Amino acid sequence: MAEQVLIQFRADKELKQEVTKIYESLGIDLPTALRMFMNKSKMVKGIPFDVRLPENTVTREAAIKAFEDLRAQAADLPEMTMDEINAEISAARAERKKQ
Repeated sequence: MAEQVLIQFRADKELKQEVTKIYESLGIDLPTALRMFMNKSKMVKGIPFDVRLPENTVTREAAIKAFEDLRAQAADLPEMTMDEINAEISAARAERKKQ
């Protein structure tokens, strides 16, 4: 077996707890998951997942403005009764079944 070395790094406590739960549900522990990441990196000779910035990024301010604009538009719409809502849902389901 190859010589073992200790690797240490700092991570956010909450992040570590969340991913530990994910890995445990998959039946592996955190060190095994990190070894898997390293082995896959070796196999692909790089990071084993897509590492790019999204083409369209939305700032927090732009998202809040879009939400507020939609809220303003919705304020002008007439209220619907439960019967009207259910009728729209039924019509949409019937249309989907035809396709």
